[in-house]
Amino acid sequence: MQLADANAESLLLELYHAGLGAVAGESVTARYLRQRPWQPEKPVALLACGKAAPAMARGAAAVLGQRVEHALLVTKHGYREPGLPAHWQCLEAGHPLPDEASLQAGQRVLEFVAALPADMPLLTLISGGSSALLEVLPPGVSLADLRRVNDWLLGSGADIAAMNRVRKTLSCIKGGKLAGYPDGRPVLNLMISDVPGDDPAVIGSGLLTSQGADAPLPELPDWLAMLLAKRADCPPTAASTSLIEQQIIACNRDACEAAAEAARARSLAVEVHDPLYAPLSEVTAQLAGFLRTAAPGVHIWGGEPTLSLPPSPGRGGRNQHLALSLALALQGESDITVLCGATDGSDGPGNDAGAIIDGTTVQQAIDYPAGAGRALARADSGTFLAEASALIDTGPTGTNVMDLVIAIKTGPRDE
Repeated sequence: MQLADANAESLLLELYHAGLGAVAGESVTARYLRQRPWQPEKPVALLACGKAAPAMARGAAAVLGQRVEHALLVTKHGYREPGLPAHWQCLEAGHPLPDEASLQAGQRVLEFVAALPADMPLLTLISGGSSALLEVLPPGVSLADLRRVNDWLLGSGADIAAMNRVRKTLSCIKGGKLAGYPDGRPVLNLMISDVPGDDPAVIGSGLLTSQGADAPLPELPDWLAMLLAKRADCPPTAASTSLIEQQIIACNRDACEAAAEAARARSLAVEVHDPLYAPLSEVTAQLAGFLRTAAPGVHIWGGEPTLSLPPSPGRGGRNQHLALSLALALQGESDITVLCGATDGSDGPGNDAGAIIDGTTVQQAIDYPAGAGRALARADSGTFLAEASALIDTGPTGTNVMDLVIAIKTGPRDE
Protein backbone atom coordinates (compact mmCIF):
# COMPACT_ATOMS: atom_id res chain seq x y z
CA MET A 1 0.00 0.00 0.00
CA GLN A 2 1.25 3.49 -0.84
CA LEU A 3 0.74 6.21 1.77
CA ALA A 4 -0.29 8.62 -0.95
CA ASP A 5 -3.25 6.36 -1.73
CA ALA A 6 -4.44 6.14 1.88
CA ASN A 7 -7.10 8.19 3.62
CA ALA A 8 -4.88 9.53 6.39
CA GLU A 9 -7.62 9.98 8.99
CA SER A 10 -9.04 6.49 8.45
CA LEU A 11 -5.59 4.93 8.57
CA LEU A 12 -4.69 6.76 11.77
CA LEU A 13 -7.88 5.55 13.44
CA GLU A 14 -7.17 1.99 12.29
CA LEU A 15 -3.68 2.05 13.79
CA TYR A 16 -4.92 3.72 16.99
CA HIS A 17 -7.57 1.04 17.50
CA ALA A 18 -5.00 -1.68 16.80
CA GLY A 19 -2.97 -0.26 19.66
CA LEU A 20 -6.00 -0.17 21.95
CA GLY A 21 -6.94 -3.74 21.08
CA ALA A 22 -3.53 -5.06 22.09
CA VAL A 23 -3.93 -3.72 25.63
CA ALA A 24 -7.67 -4.31 26.10
CA GLY A 25 -8.36 -5.16 29.73
CA GLU A 26 -10.55 -8.18 29.06
CA SER A 27 -8.20 -9.95 26.67
CA VAL A 28 -4.92 -9.28 28.49
CA THR A 29 -6.36 -10.43 31.83
CA ALA A 30 -7.86 -13.59 30.36
CA ARG A 31 -4.67 -14.37 28.46
CA TYR A 32 -2.50 -14.07 31.56
CA LEU A 33 -4.77 -16.26 33.69
CA ARG A 34 -4.99 -18.92 30.98
CA GLN A 35 -1.24 -19.00 30.49
CA ARG A 36 -0.50 -19.04 34.20
CA PRO A 37 -3.29 -20.74 36.16
CA TRP A 38 -3.49 -19.26 39.66
CA GLN A 39 -4.64 -21.13 42.78
CA PRO A 40 -6.15 -23.98 40.69
CA GLU A 41 -9.55 -25.25 41.81
CA LYS A 42 -9.72 -22.90 44.82
CA PRO A 43 -12.52 -20.34 45.27
CA VAL A 44 -11.11 -16.83 44.99
CA ALA A 45 -12.14 -13.25 45.68
CA LEU A 46 -11.72 -10.48 43.11
CA LEU A 47 -11.07 -6.77 43.67
CA ALA A 48 -10.82 -4.58 40.54
CA CYS A 49 -10.10 -0.85 40.68
CA GLY A 50 -9.62 1.71 37.90
CA LYS A 51 -11.03 2.79 34.57
CA ALA A 52 -10.37 -0.67 33.14
CA ALA A 53 -11.86 -2.50 36.14
CA PRO A 54 -15.00 -3.85 34.40
CA ALA A 55 -13.07 -5.05 31.35
CA MET A 56 -10.35 -6.70 33.44
CA ALA A 57 -13.00 -8.33 35.62
CA ARG A 58 -14.72 -9.74 32.54
CA GLY A 59 -11.42 -11.28 31.51
CA ALA A 60 -11.03 -12.89 34.92
CA ALA A 61 -14.60 -14.17 34.83
CA ALA A 62 -14.02 -15.76 31.41
CA VAL A 63 -11.24 -17.90 32.88
CA LEU A 64 -12.18 -18.38 36.54
CA GLY A 65 -15.97 -18.59 36.13
CA GLN A 66 -17.77 -19.77 39.24
CA ARG A 67 -14.52 -19.89 41.20
CA VAL A 68 -14.96 -16.15 41.84
CA GLU A 69 -17.16 -16.26 44.95
CA HIS A 70 -16.84 -12.60 45.97
CA ALA A 71 -16.15 -9.59 43.75
CA LEU A 72 -15.99 -5.82 44.16
CA LEU A 73 -15.30 -3.39 41.31
CA VAL A 74 -14.58 0.36 41.55
CA THR A 75 -14.60 2.38 38.33
CA LYS A 76 -15.36 5.80 36.90
CA HIS A 77 -18.89 7.19 36.70
CA GLY A 78 -20.36 5.95 33.42
CA TYR A 79 -17.83 3.12 33.01
CA ARG A 80 -19.96 0.36 34.56
CA GLU A 81 -20.62 -2.35 31.97
CA PRO A 82 -23.52 -4.78 31.54
CA GLY A 83 -23.02 -8.51 31.58
CA LEU A 84 -21.09 -8.96 34.83
CA PRO A 85 -22.41 -11.59 37.28
CA ALA A 86 -25.36 -10.28 39.27
CA HIS A 87 -23.76 -10.92 42.66
CA TRP A 88 -20.68 -8.82 41.82
CA GLN A 89 -20.80 -5.31 43.28
CA CYS A 90 -19.68 -2.46 41.00
CA LEU A 91 -19.22 1.02 42.48
CA GLU A 92 -18.75 4.18 40.42
CA ALA A 93 -16.82 7.20 41.63
CA GLY A 94 -15.34 10.52 40.53
CA HIS A 95 -12.47 11.02 38.08
CA PRO A 96 -10.29 13.04 37.55
CA LEU A 97 -11.50 14.72 40.73
CA PRO A 98 -12.57 12.42 43.60
CA ASP A 99 -16.06 12.79 45.01
CA GLU A 100 -18.07 11.50 47.94
CA ALA A 101 -18.43 8.17 46.13
CA SER A 102 -14.61 7.89 46.09
CA LEU A 103 -14.54 8.01 49.90
CA GLN A 104 -17.37 5.50 50.10
CA ALA A 105 -15.52 3.22 47.69
CA GLY A 106 -12.33 3.38 49.74
CA GLN A 107 -14.15 2.37 52.90
CA ARG A 108 -16.03 -0.36 51.05
CA VAL A 109 -12.75 -1.84 49.76
CA LEU A 110 -11.43 -2.15 53.32
CA GLU A 111 -14.69 -3.76 54.46
CA PHE A 112 -14.68 -6.14 51.50
CA VAL A 113 -11.17 -7.42 52.17
CA ALA A 114 -11.78 -7.69 55.93
CA ALA A 115 -14.92 -9.78 55.42
CA LEU A 116 -13.36 -12.43 53.18
CA PRO A 117 -12.88 -15.97 54.49
CA ALA A 118 -9.47 -16.23 56.12
CA ASP A 119 -8.02 -18.71 53.62
CA MET A 120 -9.51 -17.28 50.39
CA PRO A 121 -6.93 -16.05 47.81
CA LEU A 122 -7.44 -12.52 46.51
CA LEU A 123 -7.05 -11.49 42.85
CA THR A 124 -6.59 -7.73 42.47
CA LEU A 125 -6.90 -6.00 39.10
CA ILE A 126 -5.52 -2.45 39.16
CA SER A 127 -5.57 0.12 36.36
CA GLY A 128 -5.15 3.86 35.98
CA GLY A 129 -7.70 6.13 37.60
CA SER A 130 -7.57 4.33 40.94
CA SER A 131 -5.84 7.33 42.55
CA ALA A 132 -9.05 9.38 42.30
CA LEU A 133 -11.63 6.59 42.40
CA LEU A 134 -11.07 5.33 45.94
CA GLU A 135 -9.67 6.97 49.02
CA VAL A 136 -9.50 6.70 52.82
CA LEU A 137 -8.44 9.98 54.44
CA PRO A 138 -6.75 10.79 57.75
CA PRO A 139 -9.01 12.24 60.45
CA GLY A 140 -9.53 15.95 59.95
CA VAL A 141 -9.00 15.89 56.17
CA SER A 142 -12.21 16.55 54.22
CA LEU A 143 -13.41 15.75 50.73
CA ALA A 144 -13.05 19.46 49.93
CA ASP A 145 -9.40 19.23 50.98
CA LEU A 146 -8.90 16.15 48.80
CA ARG A 147 -10.50 17.77 45.76
CA ARG A 148 -8.36 20.88 46.27
CA VAL A 149 -5.23 18.70 46.35
CA ASN A 150 -6.18 16.84 43.18
CA ASP A 151 -7.25 19.99 41.37
CA TRP A 152 -3.89 21.61 42.18
CA LEU A 153 -1.98 18.49 41.10
CA LEU A 154 -3.83 18.22 37.77
CA GLY A 155 -2.94 21.79 36.85
CA SER A 156 0.56 21.85 38.34
CA GLY A 157 2.46 20.39 35.40
CA ALA A 158 3.86 17.65 37.65
CA ASP A 159 4.32 14.20 36.13
CA ILE A 160 2.21 11.25 37.28
CA ALA A 161 4.91 9.85 39.57
CA ALA A 162 5.19 13.15 41.44
CA MET A 163 1.41 13.54 41.64
CA ASN A 164 1.00 10.04 43.03
CA ARG A 165 3.73 10.59 45.63
CA VAL A 166 1.60 13.42 47.00
CA ARG A 167 -1.60 11.36 46.84
CA LYS A 168 -0.14 8.35 48.62
CA THR A 169 1.45 10.54 51.30
CA LEU A 170 -1.97 11.89 52.24
CA SER A 171 -3.81 8.57 51.88
CA CYS A 172 -4.59 5.91 54.49
CA ILE A 173 -5.01 3.24 51.78
CA LYS A 174 -2.37 3.99 49.13
CA GLY A 175 1.41 3.76 49.18
CA GLY A 176 1.18 0.04 49.96
CA LYS A 177 -1.11 0.53 52.96
CA LEU A 178 -3.83 -1.72 51.51
CA ALA A 179 -1.30 -4.57 51.60
CA GLY A 180 -1.71 -4.73 55.37
CA TYR A 181 -5.36 -5.85 55.11
CA PRO A 182 -5.35 -9.23 53.24
CA ASP A 183 -4.12 -10.87 56.48
CA GLY A 184 -1.75 -13.52 55.22
CA ARG A 185 -3.73 -14.74 52.20
CA PRO A 186 -2.13 -15.18 48.76
CA VAL A 187 -2.63 -12.12 46.54
CA LEU A 188 -2.11 -11.89 42.79
CA ASN A 189 -2.00 -8.25 41.68
CA LEU A 190 -2.42 -7.84 37.90
CA MET A 191 -1.86 -4.30 36.63
CA ILE A 192 -2.38 -2.33 33.44
CA SER A 193 0.28 0.36 33.60
CA ASP A 194 -0.50 4.01 32.91
CA VAL A 195 2.80 5.34 34.27
CA PRO A 196 6.34 5.84 32.93
CA GLY A 197 8.59 2.94 33.85
CA ASP A 198 5.62 0.68 34.70
CA ASP A 199 6.36 1.02 38.43
CA PRO A 200 3.77 -0.85 40.58
CA ALA A 201 4.38 1.71 43.33
CA VAL A 202 3.02 4.47 41.05
CA ILE A 203 0.12 2.68 39.31
CA GLY A 204 -3.03 3.69 41.16
CA SER A 205 -0.75 5.34 43.75
CA GLY A 206 0.53 1.93 44.80
CA LEU A 207 -2.44 0.39 46.62
CA LEU A 208 -0.45 -2.78 47.31
CA THR A 209 3.10 -1.50 46.75
CA SER A 210 5.02 1.05 48.79
CA GLN A 211 7.49 3.40 47.16
CA GLY A 212 10.55 1.34 46.26
CA ALA A 213 13.02 4.13 46.94
CA ASP A 214 12.73 7.41 48.79
CA ALA A 215 11.86 10.16 46.35
CA PRO A 216 11.31 13.81 47.23
CA LEU A 217 7.91 15.37 46.94
CA PRO A 218 7.53 18.11 44.34
CA GLU A 219 7.59 21.71 45.52
CA LEU A 220 4.31 22.29 47.31
CA PRO A 221 2.31 25.34 48.36
CA ASP A 222 2.22 25.95 52.11
CA TRP A 223 -1.41 24.90 52.48
CA LEU A 224 -0.69 21.52 50.90
CA ALA A 225 2.42 20.90 52.98
CA MET A 226 0.38 21.58 56.13
CA LEU A 227 -2.33 19.18 54.95
CA LEU A 228 0.17 16.39 54.32
CA ALA A 229 1.38 16.71 57.89
CA LYS A 230 -1.93 15.16 58.96
CA ARG A 231 -0.93 11.83 57.41
CA ALA A 232 0.48 10.82 60.80
CA ASP A 233 -3.14 10.52 61.97
CA CYS A 234 -3.91 7.62 59.63
CA PRO A 235 -5.05 4.56 61.59
CA PRO A 236 -2.13 2.10 61.82
CA THR A 237 -2.24 -0.89 59.49
CA ALA A 238 -0.56 -4.18 60.09
CA ALA A 239 2.57 -5.00 58.17
CA SER A 240 1.73 -7.18 55.20
CA THR A 241 2.07 -10.89 55.87
CA SER A 242 0.45 -11.81 52.56
CA LEU A 243 2.32 -13.38 49.68
CA ILE A 244 1.71 -10.66 47.08
CA GLU A 245 2.69 -11.45 43.50
CA GLN A 246 2.81 -8.44 41.18
CA GLN A 247 2.54 -8.59 37.39
CA ILE A 248 2.24 -5.91 34.68
CA ILE A 249 0.02 -7.37 31.95
CA ALA A 250 -0.21 -4.38 29.57
CA CYS A 251 1.69 -1.13 29.09
CA ASN A 252 2.14 1.77 26.70
CA ARG A 253 4.92 0.09 24.74
CA ASP A 254 2.57 -2.82 23.94
CA ALA A 255 0.09 -0.41 22.38
CA CYS A 256 2.81 1.35 20.37
CA GLU A 257 4.19 -1.92 19.01
CA ALA A 258 0.71 -3.18 18.08
CA ALA A 259 -0.02 0.02 16.15
CA ALA A 260 3.33 -0.37 14.39
CA GLU A 261 2.60 -3.99 13.52
CA ALA A 262 -0.72 -2.97 11.99
CA ALA A 263 1.14 -0.46 9.82
CA ARG A 264 3.70 -3.08 8.78
CA ALA A 265 0.86 -5.43 7.83
CA ARG A 266 -0.06 -2.80 5.23
CA SER A 267 3.55 -2.75 3.99
CA LEU A 268 4.06 0.77 5.31
CA ALA A 269 7.33 2.17 6.59
CA VAL A 270 6.98 2.71 10.34
CA GLU A 271 9.12 3.85 13.22
CA VAL A 272 8.37 3.73 16.96
CA HIS A 273 10.10 6.58 18.78
CA ASP A 274 11.09 7.20 22.38
CA PRO A 275 8.13 8.10 24.64
CA LEU A 276 7.07 11.69 25.30
CA TYR A 277 7.27 12.85 28.93
CA ALA A 278 8.42 16.50 28.61
CA PRO A 279 6.28 19.61 29.12
CA LEU A 280 3.76 19.90 26.31
CA SER A 281 5.31 22.99 24.74
CA GLU A 282 8.62 21.15 24.39
CA VAL A 283 6.88 18.10 22.93
CA THR A 284 5.14 20.29 20.34
CA ALA A 285 8.43 21.82 19.21
CA GLN A 286 10.11 18.40 19.12
CA LEU A 287 7.38 16.71 17.08
CA ALA A 288 6.80 19.59 14.66
CA GLY A 289 10.52 19.94 13.98
CA PHE A 290 10.95 16.22 13.46
CA LEU A 291 7.94 15.77 11.18
CA ARG A 292 8.90 18.60 8.85
CA THR A 293 12.16 16.83 7.98
CA ALA A 294 11.15 13.19 8.54
CA ALA A 295 11.06 10.55 5.86
CA PRO A 296 7.61 9.55 4.58
CA GLY A 297 5.93 6.87 6.66
CA VAL A 298 4.15 6.22 9.93
CA HIS A 299 5.69 7.59 13.13
CA ILE A 300 4.50 6.48 16.58
CA TRP A 301 5.11 7.85 20.05
CA GLY A 302 3.71 6.86 23.43
CA GLY A 303 3.97 8.55 26.78
CA GLU A 304 2.26 11.38 28.61
CA PRO A 305 3.37 15.01 28.19
CA THR A 306 2.87 17.27 31.19
CA LEU A 307 0.63 20.32 31.06
CA SER A 308 0.25 23.31 33.38
CA LEU A 309 -3.29 24.69 33.39
CA PRO A 310 -4.53 28.25 33.88
CA PRO A 311 -7.26 29.06 36.42
CA SER A 312 -10.67 27.89 35.20
CA PRO A 313 -9.50 25.85 32.19
CA GLY A 314 -11.93 25.13 29.38
CA ARG A 315 -12.74 21.97 27.45
CA GLY A 316 -10.19 19.28 26.65
CA GLY A 317 -7.15 17.51 28.06
CA ARG A 318 -3.48 17.20 27.18
CA ASN A 319 -4.11 15.26 23.93
CA GLN A 320 -6.44 17.93 22.57
CA HIS A 321 -4.03 20.63 23.72
CA LEU A 322 -1.12 18.86 22.01
CA ALA A 323 -3.17 18.34 18.85
CA LEU A 324 -4.09 22.02 18.61
CA SER A 325 -0.50 23.07 19.41
CA LEU A 326 0.72 20.87 16.57
CA ALA A 327 -1.98 22.17 14.25
CA LEU A 328 -0.64 25.69 14.79
CA ALA A 329 2.98 24.61 14.42
CA LEU A 330 2.29 22.59 11.26
CA GLN A 331 -0.22 24.88 9.55
CA GLY A 332 0.28 24.92 5.81
CA GLU A 333 2.04 21.54 5.77
CA SER A 334 0.09 19.52 3.21
CA ASP A 335 1.61 16.09 3.83
CA ILE A 336 1.41 15.60 7.62
CA THR A 337 -1.58 14.30 9.61
CA VAL A 338 -1.38 13.56 13.35
CA LEU A 339 -3.57 11.72 15.85
CA CYS A 340 -3.16 12.48 19.56
CA GLY A 341 -5.27 10.13 21.67
CA ALA A 342 -5.73 8.94 25.24
CA THR A 343 -5.89 5.16 25.46
CA ASP A 344 -8.68 5.19 28.07
CA GLY A 345 -11.05 7.14 25.83
CA SER A 346 -11.17 10.14 28.16
CA ASP A 347 -8.83 13.09 27.65
CA GLY A 348 -9.29 15.39 30.60
CA PRO A 349 -12.70 16.21 32.10
CA GLY A 350 -14.75 15.30 29.04
CA ASN A 351 -15.83 12.45 26.80
CA ASP A 352 -13.40 12.97 23.93
CA ALA A 353 -10.30 10.81 23.57
CA GLY A 354 -8.23 13.31 21.59
CA ALA A 355 -8.10 14.70 18.07
CA ILE A 356 -6.76 14.32 14.53
CA ILE A 357 -5.18 17.39 12.94
CA ASP A 358 -3.37 18.37 9.75
CA GLY A 359 -1.95 21.49 8.14
CA THR A 360 -5.40 22.90 7.42
CA THR A 361 -7.01 22.50 10.87
CA VAL A 362 -6.41 26.06 12.07
CA GLN A 363 -6.89 27.58 8.61
CA GLN A 364 -10.58 26.76 8.54
CA ALA A 365 -13.23 29.37 9.26
CA ILE A 366 -13.74 28.48 12.93
CA ASP A 367 -16.16 30.45 15.07
CA TYR A 368 -13.82 30.92 18.05
CA PRO A 369 -12.92 34.44 19.24
CA ALA A 370 -9.21 35.23 18.67
CA GLY A 371 -8.64 31.80 17.14
CA ALA A 372 -6.54 28.79 18.06
CA GLY A 373 -3.94 30.74 20.03
CA ARG A 374 -6.61 32.02 22.40
CA ALA A 375 -8.04 28.51 22.78
CA LEU A 376 -4.60 27.23 23.79
CA ALA A 377 -4.06 30.05 26.29
CA ARG A 378 -7.40 29.26 27.94
CA ALA A 379 -6.78 25.47 27.85
CA ASP A 380 -9.97 25.31 25.79
CA SER A 381 -8.59 23.33 22.86
CA GLY A 382 -11.55 20.97 22.83
CA THR A 383 -13.98 23.76 21.99
CA PHE A 384 -11.90 24.86 18.99
CA LEU A 385 -11.31 21.30 17.79
CA ALA A 386 -15.02 20.50 18.08
CA GLU A 387 -15.73 23.39 15.71
CA ALA A 388 -13.09 21.93 13.37
CA SER A 389 -14.72 18.46 13.53
CA ALA A 390 -11.35 17.08 14.64
CA LEU A 391 -12.25 15.31 17.90
CA ILE A 392 -12.11 11.55 18.50
CA ASP A 393 -14.86 9.92 20.56
CA THR A 394 -14.28 6.26 21.47
CA GLY A 395 -16.22 5.91 24.70
CA PRO A 396 -14.65 3.81 27.48
CA THR A 397 -11.97 1.57 25.94
CA GLY A 398 -11.47 -0.94 28.75
CA THR A 399 -7.81 -0.03 29.12
CA ASN A 400 -5.53 2.81 30.22
CA VAL A 401 -1.85 2.90 29.16
CA MET A 402 -1.18 6.66 28.83
CA ASP A 403 -1.34 8.25 25.35
CA LEU A 404 -0.62 7.49 21.70
CA VAL A 405 0.60 9.99 19.11
CA ILE A 406 0.57 8.61 15.56
CA ALA A 407 1.66 10.68 12.57
CA ILE A 408 1.53 10.00 8.83
CA LYS A 409 3.82 11.84 6.45
CA THR A 410 3.13 11.28 2.80
CA GLY A 411 5.47 13.77 1.12
CA PRO A 412 9.22 13.73 0.59
CA ARG A 413 11.76 14.38 3.31
CA ASP A 414 12.58 18.09 3.66
CA GLU A 415 16.26 18.80 3.34
